[in-house]
Amino acid sequence: MLPLYHTLCILGSIAYISTLVCAVQQNVIFAINAGGDAHVDSNGIKYARDPLMGKVGTESDYGKQLLMINRVKPNDELLYQTERYHHDTFGYDLPVAGDGEYVLILKFCEVYFNAPNMKVFDVLLNNRHMVVSDLDIFSLVGKGTAHDEYVYFTVSRGRLYFKEEDSEIRGGKVKLEFLKGYKDNPKINAIVLIKGYDETTIPKLTPVASEQTVQEQHVDPPIGDVFVDGDAQTDGKAKQRKTSGPKQPNPYSLDESSMMLPVFIAIGAFIPLLFCLCRL
Repeated sequence: MLPLYHTLCILGSIAYISTLVCAVQQNVIFAINAGGDAHVDSNGIKYARDPLMGKVGTESDYGKQLLMINRVKPNDELLYQTERYHHDTFGYDLPVAGDGEYVLILKFCEVYFNAPNMKVFDVLLNNRHMVVSDLDIFSLVGKGTAHDEYVYFTVSRGRLYFKEEDSEIRGGKVKLEFLKGYKDNPKINAIVLIKGYDETTIPKLTPVASEQTVQEQHVDPPIGDVFVDGDAQTDGKAKQRKTSGPKQPNPYSLDESSMMLPVFIAIGAFIPLLFCLCRL
């Protein structure tokens, strides 16, 4: 059995996590799985079926071809595998629930392109506020990796405040638009709107894994072998370029007797010739 202290720590952690999950669930005003059906994520957030199904743009589950989505739990991968895109600007109407602080979480994942600068677009809120500019998902995190954009704003007396700008809210809803850019089509994978948030309760993705610098050991290549500079590595070891011919022996490795042998042969051949010339 676990010691009482460890047991209390585990129970405390479970209670803390449950509190965070409940706080998130209670404060969610709007959540949809763009391009897909209803889904409940690992935080207990209930995502509704995309209300634009069959109406605007194209719903796609092309992302399901990927084996996995990085930075998320397996249960949350579906939110980044389905998406809605359109060849023109499109958007959603988000309900607001009175005055207060809000955070809008926009979920993205590049599941098609294999290079940056292929899909670039902007996101506009309430017809006025450019909340995301020149979004290039691949450039930020690469392919098959979840990326969330967090948009913080305030609602007070019928107006929306974002940074130093404000705009009027009409009909209790704000417009969220994905603007057609000069590179391919705008898209969205999922949307969550939370009111009365706390930084400790906002669901966050795991950090992007940074590239680990490989410390290569310096090894002097043998004579005749050249290490290829810049070639891809296999199993962490640099490949070697094949030499153009057999290795040449080191002339300094020969002993002195071997070097004098040709001289002795030449002298031996010259003595009989000199004897014959003297008898003529």
